[in-house]
Amino acid sequence: MPAVFLKDRSLIAIGGAEAESFLQNLITTDIVSLGADEARPGALLTPQGKILFDFMIWRDGDGFIIETDATQREALLKRLTMYRLRAPVTLTPVAEDGVTVSWGEDANDGVGDSRFAKANVIVLRRAGHHGNDDAALYDALRIENGIVTSGPDYALQDAFPHDVLMDFNGGLSFKKGCYVGQEVVSRMHHRGTARRRVVTVSAGAALPASGTEITANGKPVGTLGSVEGTSGLAIVRIDRAGEAMASGTPLLAGDVSVTLSLPTWSGLSFPTSSDEASA
Repeated sequence: MPAVFLKDRSLIAIGGAEAESFLQNLITTDIVSLGADEARPGALLTPQGKILFDFMIWRDGDGFIIETDATQREALLKRLTMYRLRAPVTLTPVAEDGVTVSWGEDANDGVGDSRFAKANVIVLRRAGHHGNDDAALYDALRIENGIVTSGPDYALQDAFPHDVLMDFNGGLSFKKGCYVGQEVVSRMHHRGTARRRVVTVSAGAALPASGTEITANGKPVGTLGSVEGTSGLAIVRIDRAGEAMASGTPLLAGDVSVTLSLPTWSGLSFPTSSDEASA
């Protein structure tokens, strides 16, 4: 059972009588349906519908734990405090930093990561330092299963939830009431206008560095994110990628020929025209 300590993750504890309703009316995740042993992705959006902060969230007794990148915690805590107003909600930074992820059939301690569950992979998340395996193992697992995170794979305030597959991985609800940015993402969903999507990238040689542009016939298709050897992740325009693939036009990351695949669990396919991908 691999167990990797992610030292650059930080936690916020959210409690109080109205913690659930406070979060339900603010973030993208459906908190009411969140199971006791489940961790779901989520985001706090800008009014324009782009991801301002991304995180994982799970229940902790009568309250909740938000796990986010350590560089985001202070700003996220400040933003949550701004929205709290006079509501009976407590927002507390957890003293212990870091989260341990473990996976495999014998993983048995922590809350299940719903993103990997979509790919039928058991990944558990647990606060604190409980493993010492190489972090590259977890990055390889993310890449294999099409799981992105801000920083390595996309910039905050630059991506919509659809771009990072939150409409498929449990991080975005279209059934609950309003939340910040909800009108924009709902419109994208119902009009089928989402064209940027996460893909896995494979090559016959080592991939270039994260941030390298992926092109077809010299025109940009997307940008390379996390990289481990000959495999990586990218967010691309799947309409442009689909047209290139259909016409036999090579796709390149820098000068390296690459193959792009949509995560099977998303149910998406590459369109071969301006039509949207079908789910």
